[in-house]
Amino acid sequence: MRIYKVGGAVRDRLLGRPVTDIDWVVVGATTEDMLAKGFRPVGADFPVFLHPKSGEEYALARTERKSGRGYGGFTFHASPEVTLEEDLIRRDLTINAMAEDDQQNLTDPYHGQRDLEARLLRHVSPAFAEDPLRVLRVARFAARYAALGFTVAPETLDLMRQLSESGELQALTAERIWKEISRALMEDQPQVFIEVLRACGALNVLMPEVDALFGVPQPQAHHPEIDTGAHTLSVLEQAARHKQPLTVRWACLLHDLGKGLTPKEEWPRHIAHEFKGLKLIKAVNERFKAPRDCQELALLVGEYHTHGHRALELKPSTLLELLQSFDIYRRPQRFEEFIAACEMDARGRKGLEERSYPQADYLRGAATAARSVAVQPLLEKGFKGPELGEAIKRERLKALKAYKETASI
Repeated sequence: MRIYKVGGAVRDRLLGRPVTDIDWVVVGATTEDMLAKGFRPVGADFPVFLHPKSGEEYALARTERKSGRGYGGFTFHASPEVTLEEDLIRRDLTINAMAEDDQQNLTDPYHGQRDLEARLLRHVSPAFAEDPLRVLRVARFAARYAALGFTVAPETLDLMRQLSESGELQALTAERIWKEISRALMEDQPQVFIEVLRACGALNVLMPEVDALFGVPQPQAHHPEIDTGAHTLSVLEQAARHKQPLTVRWACLLHDLGKGLTPKEEWPRHIAHEFKGLKLIKAVNERFKAPRDCQELALLVGEYHTHGHRALELKPSTLLELLQSFDIYRRPQRFEEFIAACEMDARGRKGLEERSYPQADYLRGAATAARSVAVQPLLEKGFKGPELGEAIKRERLKALKAYKETASI
């Protein structure tokens, strides 16, 4: 029985990055051998065990072959005869197909170390094209390691293009796709994930609504970058730079989908793109079964981001409606995330990345003013039911009028 550290732990150690998860592979052992040593079986599809003390996962060396469509269509074979090299060849990228023993002696049959030095994401074997999930995984790795200068090898991008055109991506479950998208959006350069998906044709398959934004012009006065797709990538980049949460990053990706519906003869103007985009945002949300908080914020940002930019011009009554839409009294965090998404949208424009955004503090102040209205005095005046609701609304409107006057001095 020989035990090796494999995959990401080896890759990240060689890159000088912090190692978080460690995967172990066991060569020359049977299930009975593992049980005899106190390992606990956990793998449903193939033999994976938990270490009796550390709780880390140890997998028996295995081979696999394609037996159906999608991510799950594989047959696995694990036995003591499977070699380390045979186990490594089924992995996606050469940089993930290295192993080391307890003395840090490297086993690198597919030249992962050479590709690490060349900053290349390259597939291990043609079997790469058997697993459509790898299209998303490689795009995610490209986003993670972009800052180190990594790019996808041209021949790997070709295989990803073949997978995109094969119809295999449609066989992936919504849950699997969302898991990759959500992880990729939280990388340091999530815009690279979208760029790679677009380069291999996968964006058009998975999110045609986002793909449609590229080549759609916007007014240069507001958008020096002109192209709506380029703007969306810049907004996403700003969201990552400012360490925004997943909800905000997802909203940033989808906020301008309505611009993809504007007839060419109306370019570069996009009248009512906020409202037009809602059905597209809803469709993308539902396609990937995005979590509820992500879905809700994306729809709200899509509908109201222009309100955010025009905050200082809004009438008190419009401002009150905006605050009501976000339910700021019970869900203050959601409004804060809306403000963040609007600011990222404003900064995601060529040459305007460092611009100030006074609308943010103005909107926070408006929310504070509306929240400061006390309900108790109205109850004491005898208001109840629908009348109480109207009275609260009147008082909040009065507070916002006073706030607007004070703020404009």
